[in-house]
Amino acid sequence: METSRETYKTTAQAWNGAAGNAWVDSQELLDSILRPYENLLVDEVRDLPARDVLDVGCGSGGTTVAVQRALGARCLGADVSAPMVEAARARAEREGSPVEFLLADVQRHSFEAASFDLIVSRFGVMFFDDPVAAFANLRRATRDGGELRFIAWRSMAENPFMTTAETAAEPLLPNLPVRDPDGPGQFAFADRDRVTAILTESGWGRVELEPVDAECTMPEPSLIPYFSRLGRVGMVLHEVDEETRARVISTVRAAFEPFVDGGTVRFTGACWMGRAAAV
Repeated sequence: METSRETYKTTAQAWNGAAGNAWVDSQELLDSILRPYENLLVDEVRDLPARDVLDVGCGSGGTTVAVQRALGARCLGADVSAPMVEAARARAEREGSPVEFLLADVQRHSFEAASFDLIVSRFGVMFFDDPVAAFANLRRATRDGGELRFIAWRSMAENPFMTTAETAAEPLLPNLPVRDPDGPGQFAFADRDRVTAILTESGWGRVELEPVDAECTMPEPSLIPYFSRLGRVGMVLHEVDEETRARVISTVRAAFEPFVDGGTVRFTGACWMGRAAAV
């Protein structure tokens, strides 16, 4: 349990510090890159008879707002990152959306029992330090007959774009954080059998994981700001001297060349569409 608490503390600190602030600063770019998955999730839930929706790991609130518009339901977004929740609230006010946002870790938060009939998440469920406990808590917060829908990344091997920066930069950045394949993180839900077991053990039924792929794009001029501020390279690049920074940026930019098509960066994101029911 000590390791679990330390993992949670580290994750929460990151999303309330440099990582969370970087996502807020890059909100418009990230919204654009990940919109294909927002659209997939909205299309998935559009015809569900949901009245009360919880968006897990809502980030800056784009998906929460989109789901509310599609369903006309009461929507609550929850995230552990104070900067992103603040940005989400500002977005809702700016766009005139009736959604609400909660600063909370849904693994530990005491929701009112059976408060929701739909749980959704776009890339927000892979960071739990105890995923069984987290999904059990979400199950308790869901009415019988309610539904769970989420999108999570598949494996690193199927998502080479996502590791290009760290692979290229590793020889130049000895302090680059190492991925823990068994710990919370971007690819924690890569293994279908593991995810199925987590959901089943936590009380969900009719579990299904469908592979879904989508083409994601960004303008080529946004590529260097993207990898130099976000992800594992972005976490440490601000700590190095200017000469090292310049070498890293040049090396990593060259490594991304296979994804550059004229003025556009293109990559295919390989994910799961996760489905389960509160039965």
